[in-house]
Amino acid sequence: MSPILEPFTLGDLTLKNRVVMAPLTRSRSSDEGIPPDFAVDYYAQRANAGLIISEATNISPQAVGYALTPGIWTDAQVEGWKPVTAAVHANDGRIFLQLWHTGRISHPDVQPNGQSPVAPSALKPEGMAFTKSGMKPHETPRALETDEIPGIVEDYRKAAENAKRAGFDGVEIHSANNYLLEQFVRDSTNKRTDLYGGSIENRLRFPLAVVKAVTDVWGGKRVGIRLSPATTEPGKTPLDSDPKATFGAYIDALNGFDLLYVHTIEGVTQQTRDVPDEVDFGQIRERFRGAYIGNNQYTLELAEKDLAEGRADLFSFGRPYIANPDLVERLRTGAPLAEAPKAYWYGGGANGYSDWPGMNGPVMFRR
Repeated sequence: MSPILEPFTLGDLTLKNRVVMAPLTRSRSSDEGIPPDFAVDYYAQRANAGLIISEATNISPQAVGYALTPGIWTDAQVEGWKPVTAAVHANDGRIFLQLWHTGRISHPDVQPNGQSPVAPSALKPEGMAFTKSGMKPHETPRALETDEIPGIVEDYRKAAENAKRAGFDGVEIHSANNYLLEQFVRDSTNKRTDLYGGSIENRLRFPLAVVKAVTDVWGGKRVGIRLSPATTEPGKTPLDSDPKATFGAYIDALNGFDLLYVHTIEGVTQQTRDVPDEVDFGQIRERFRGAYIGNNQYTLELAEKDLAEGRADLFSFGRPYIANPDLVERLRTGAPLAEAPKAYWYGGGANGYSDWPGMNGPVMFRR
């Protein structure tokens, strides 16, 4: 038995194993941000993970950056998530909701009334936005006014409350992948001169206000946070000028909230595990007082090695979970992993989403 596949105690949660299903944007929700009925099957099939982290979920209409992604700001969205959490629990699983605001990684086509996306500063990202009418180049965002920022903090608070109503076991704050919170953290994307820009303390002010709002709802032991100090994706975003100082200060401040875990993308998202010299994941692991979840192109062998060396406590798998609903059993038996063509990753219906077979046929689960 691999130690990765043995039970693990995470805070007050007993997990079946150290395998985490990473958040996977799949763009199957309705125009109103409501998960489809077949999302129940998708998540229940994957309840073999010790912990599921849901696909990134928008906290407000302004937060949306991609077409057909789910939300958690309306009663209808809450009701749409309830069967998902119930099915995961019926299969002895645990599921956290990832709270998301994309900031400048968006497009007017997916924003309310065609408005410009918002950001800490009016800096245009590179790359393309996924809209209902296809891929379109990102546009220059609008810099948020100082007095708008507390309202976004309240959006996070409401989203955290709604996640509790929907039956989730906790929430993960998405402060990674160059979305809004990380746009404030990095001095490459935050050029503000008010109390939310300039010094490290000021750049962390908004993300930490979000953490406080969310932990006020859940308590720290049911809240995790995702970070990605080394990634440039999406938007070809430059790194912070001093990631060790910035993210070291971030971790030290986060320790004051007694968070359950930090979930780190070790390398460049969807590309490589290579880490530049100016980023130190060992520092994050050593300084953070909670559990550490490693992420990015993990195999069972790499996870076992990192666990033995004390580099991480849990390990999240993303793309392998797309085509392998029985991933844990495949890891346990050494069976080969199926691969999902990229055409199935984003958009569409149940095909290529909740209809992948296991090694021995359909994956059986309870509703």
